[in-house]
Amino acid sequence: MTERKDDRLWGGRFERAPNEGFDAFQRSFAFDRRLLPYEIAVDRAWARALEPIGIFTATEVKQTLAALDKISGRARTDTGWLEKFGAEAEDVHHFVEKTLVEELGPLGWKLHTGRSRNELVATDFRLFVIDAVAEVQRGLEALLSAFLQQAKANIGVPMAGMTHMQHAQPILLSHFLLAHAEAFTRDITRLQHAAASADACPMGSGALAGNSFAIDRNALARELGFSRITANSLDAVGDRDFALDYLFALSGIATHLSRLAEDFVIFASQEFSYVILPDEYSTGSSLMPQKKNPDAWELMRGKTGRITGALLGLLTTLKGLPTSYQRDLQEDKEALFTAHDQLADMLAVAAGAVASTKFNADRLKTTASNPALLATEAADYLVHKGIPFRQAHDIVGKVLREAEEQHVSWTALPIDTLKKISPAFEADFAKSLSVEAALAAKKVPGGTAPENVRAAIADLEGRLNKKATKTGAKP
Repeated sequence: MTERKDDRLWGGRFERAPNEGFDAFQRSFAFDRRLLPYEIAVDRAWARALEPIGIFTATEVKQTLAALDKISGRARTDTGWLEKFGAEAEDVHHFVEKTLVEELGPLGWKLHTGRSRNELVATDFRLFVIDAVAEVQRGLEALLSAFLQQAKANIGVPMAGMTHMQHAQPILLSHFLLAHAEAFTRDITRLQHAAASADACPMGSGALAGNSFAIDRNALARELGFSRITANSLDAVGDRDFALDYLFALSGIATHLSRLAEDFVIFASQEFSYVILPDEYSTGSSLMPQKKNPDAWELMRGKTGRITGALLGLLTTLKGLPTSYQRDLQEDKEALFTAHDQLADMLAVAAGAVASTKFNADRLKTTASNPALLATEAADYLVHKGIPFRQAHDIVGKVLREAEEQHVSWTALPIDTLKKISPAFEADFAKSLSVEAALAAKKVPGGTAPENVRAAIADLEGRLNKKATKTGAKP
């Protein structure tokens, strides 16, 4: 008979050691070691909470806190020690208990009084998500700052706005850039919702039924930085909605990055030539010397699938679980950690690439000046003359057909020809047929009129400055 190891957190019930293959299969320290700073923070708070209820003396609290500080410091600086003890640990909770016992002897076993790994991992994971949200939000704000600077630098540059990938109406390049900024601003709102979802402390929930030692849950929550405690112990240990909320927010950001990437990949093509790719965020070809490839954008577009996959993976894991904690929930962290890391890197690369990109103003102006983009302006002109829009639309269509038959630009048709199609055309018609007039007419809030776009730039700058003032960062 194989003798059971005596340092496991659960071994008293068992006569034999686990199968070696299964033992390796069920361990999670390789990835949940990332939660070690949060585990130690929770342990410190728990040690203090055990004193008022008579489990720890003041001296024992002091000794335990000192040992936890030593473990924390050593884990940061001594990778060999971390690997040695980590190789023997099932998970991050087991690792801390083993090292505490090494430091304190039997006192190290007392810290686990009244608590379960079920509530520990839920608490650690929530703390991680709250910090992860703050990191990704900083990345989003850096990207928004890059959009802001480009929008300010290119305020006078028009471009051909498109629908269905067809040239539609003139817009300002800055309006296009701010459209992407709006999407990423919404992402901040979703991130903040994820942080709020995670902001509830499960400690005191036990394995599922609560705590028998009159632990002050509210004091624990305050010490750990939570604004509230979870309301139901059974729900608290099995709830991973906060992780879903975070992965949904990451998936939204990745989707917006992918759409931005698609625009820049297209704009960098010779057919468009709207942007000049920065060397720092491009690669070359191993065969074709002339190539400059938009690999930064293509990789962002490609990595989006991994982040969306993490969300779908967790949804699939959760969909069939009964109430309370199940071991399936060990699968909640690894994909989320990877998605977080990938997204943080994507944001950093995107911010750098946007800030470093040069726009081909001459090319953008040329495409915006295509007379076809002014057809809607002609219909609007007729509406101002009292013609219902549907009829005005039909009249302009006839004007375009007449120009095609004459093989000339429709804006070059003489007024006499236009009057034969509709007597509503007058000498002032020509004044409305310019990019500048088309842009200036879109004065409705949210429109592409220069004054509106300048106001939108000022609004974004104000929001970023406000956030920077709160955090002490540079806008």
